[in-house]
Amino acid sequence: MDIQSTVDLLEYCERENKTIAEAMIDQEQEKSGRTKEQIFEMMKERLLKMQNAVDQGLTDSSTAPSGISGGDAVKMKAYIEAGDVLSGSIISDAMACSMATSEGNARMGVIVATPTAGAAGILPGVLFSLKKNTNLENDDLVMGLFTASMLGYIIANRSFISGAAGGCQAEVGSATAMAAGTIVELKGGSPREAVHATAMAMKSLLGLVCDPVAGLVEVPCIKRNVIGTSIAFSSADMGLAGIESRIPCDEVIDTMYDIGKNMPRALKETALGGLAITPTGQKVKERLFSKTGLVNQLGGGKDHASNNHGQSDSSVEPIEAGRK
Repeated sequence: MDIQSTVDLLEYCERENKTIAEAMIDQEQEKSGRTKEQIFEMMKERLLKMQNAVDQGLTDSSTAPSGISGGDAVKMKAYIEAGDVLSGSIISDAMACSMATSEGNARMGVIVATPTAGAAGILPGVLFSLKKNTNLENDDLVMGLFTASMLGYIIANRSFISGAAGGCQAEVGSATAMAAGTIVELKGGSPREAVHATAMAMKSLLGLVCDPVAGLVEVPCIKRNVIGTSIAFSSADMGLAGIESRIPCDEVIDTMYDIGKNMPRALKETALGGLAITPTGQKVKERLFSKTGLVNQLGGGKDHASNNHGQSDSSVEPIEAGRK
């Protein structure tokens, strides 16, 4: 058993009368030799680590070591508690939980990469908002993680999941797509509805570039995670309404791969394009690294970065203080 496409997945689910989460557990049992109970408990450990990251982030107003992120999750929580949110409780709570996790990543706290650290806020955002606003319990959320795992497994095997390989569409895009399908299944939708929601979420983020300021996984990464939760819920609602993606999910994933292959290197986590080379982005980079001389060593500075925009032959590599 090795599911490589959403076509394979739907055939298996419909033939065996199983959910996407159950299909993932079946595959893991076959590959690892572990029992269903062992696999479930291992995944539950991940969920609890996610919960810890969310809880810590919602009460920690400190800034990250870089000084360019931190404290916004606490602000979002206070705004929600004031009772006048525009997006409704389920989306606004997801935004807060997502921000809490991503800010924790910037502080070098413990998070669960889903599928990467740079996109680690989206799944916990939607899961713990669903727990708070519906009747779902932790065991339900664990099954949701299996749904997300299967969708991520297919995406990873057909395309990219890292910004360095395929741009932010591969990170936030993949995580948002995984979250959309997960929401559908947790709300009782069919595997087919979940796959359509996955496609619709990914379509909305095709072409998104990876342009982290100073090479840190903070700006604009944290807020892109937050926005990903909103797209995931919108896509899930369309899927649950019976709305279908006109482009099949596998073709959407393959398109993400093609776009990623053709995306300039400057827009794939190198911090040589996009928001990273705005005047403010360059000032941040110079402030963070000038004391150690790293800007000069790495060829930083506005002029250098601008000259390399869109080029593929730069020797400058991204600075990885945060984790991807």
